[in-house]
Amino acid sequence: MARVLTPRAEDFPRWYQDLIAKAQLADNGPVRGTMVIRPVGYAIWERMQADMDARIKEQGVQNAYFPLFIPENYLRREADHVEGFSPELAVVTHAGGKELAEPLVVRPTSETVIGEFMAKWVDSYRDLPLLLNQWANVVRWELRPRTFLRTTEFLWQEGHTAHATEQDARDHAREIHKHVYQAFMEEMLAIPVVPGRKTRGERFAGATNTMTVEAMMGDGKALQMGTSHELGQNFAKAFDITYSSAERTVEHAWTTSWGTSTRMLGGLIMVHGDDNGLRLPPRLAPIQVQIMVVKAGEGVAEAAARLRDDLKTAGVRVRLDDRSDIPFGRRAVDAELQGIPIRVEVGPRDLANGNAVVARRVDGSKSPIALGEVATAVVAALKADQQRLYDDALAFRVERTVEVKTLEEAIEAAQTGWARVPWSAVGEAGEKEANGKAVTVRCLTREDGTMPESDEEPGLIAYLGRSY
Repeated sequence: MARVLTPRAEDFPRWYQDLIAKAQLADNGPVRGTMVIRPVGYAIWERMQADMDARIKEQGVQNAYFPLFIPENYLRREADHVEGFSPELAVVTHAGGKELAEPLVVRPTSETVIGEFMAKWVDSYRDLPLLLNQWANVVRWELRPRTFLRTTEFLWQEGHTAHATEQDARDHAREIHKHVYQAFMEEMLAIPVVPGRKTRGERFAGATNTMTVEAMMGDGKALQMGTSHELGQNFAKAFDITYSSAERTVEHAWTTSWGTSTRMLGGLIMVHGDDNGLRLPPRLAPIQVQIMVVKAGEGVAEAAARLRDDLKTAGVRVRLDDRSDIPFGRRAVDAELQGIPIRVEVGPRDLANGNAVVARRVDGSKSPIALGEVATAVVAALKADQQRLYDDALAFRVERTVEVKTLEEAIEAAQTGWARVPWSAVGEAGEKEANGKAVTVRCLTREDGTMPESDEEPGLIAYLGRSY
């Protein structure tokens, strides 16, 4: 098969951009830093969105929608928040042919506007918890854009909740982090992640605690795949989110926010892609099986249609490709590029032998399977390939993660992967030193991998790496 992508080992960033273009996932938008998500890429996003949305709703959260334009004074009510986002803000000063009396900020995130309405909607402890989520676009002015990973405008979901107690807010943020984000990444995307706590310097602006799920990409760098924030009472006080307690006292609520975005598509590409293109986890793939007529012949189209129907009956998402006007080789290359997990190839010669050829994208294998056994074989292969992608990604992460004892060793190890080092050997001063060498503390965990209650706990482990 002719080479259509720059090899990953030769130039990983170029390979990434090649894959996005050749697999028809996205294109650059007309404004620098924006992107057009093409149908192939958007179908993957829709699958991500649907599965995660179901998981979010299982946690008792309801979807809503809030405005794209936010009065500038909303952001200024929480000092850390406005300071943290100021460099990324897009601000509207003119509209309708006139200068606006007050500038409007194009939504970078929605803590402020949602906080304003939470204050209106919450009156009594009976109104809590208030659990909201929205699927929307946001704008953060990006100086060094990269498709899916860092774009000026991107798609995401952002959850925002208000609670009567600090413990209830904390428990909810952790439930989302573990049972929605971590579970989704590992079960659906087949991406192993390290859940941990961000350092004080890496916290979300205005949060009292930020939790992250970090994934290792195919070049050893880290990607933050999703975050959950405990906001304490900072936003509740700024926006006067109060409630009347059962004891008839007026109390400020405790709030959280949490989000994931189209950045997950970039992570998916960089974790599972290879020199032939994308490899989609079967559970995620919009099309799990493409039945391909290799060459027209007597009974071939009919046999292919029967296979399609058999696979549909077995619960497989299947597409029939009988386009005789496009060479088979080109169609096969496109299927490889787009990561379709399995191709079932049917031609006159296969039919004469009572077989179809099953080609598996994950391991590259091709084997003849009796027509009557194709559905059973395909269902088993899809399950096995989902697990294999996860296992391979985990093995790569383990191979590229080094246990070290000093900051100097951690910075060196981070040039090719991740370092696990005692946080006591790094500290805030060491973190700043590492940052100056393009290395960041990705998260803090306990020795056994569980989530710390605070970054002051003794014996914490820091993960250091270079990141996107």
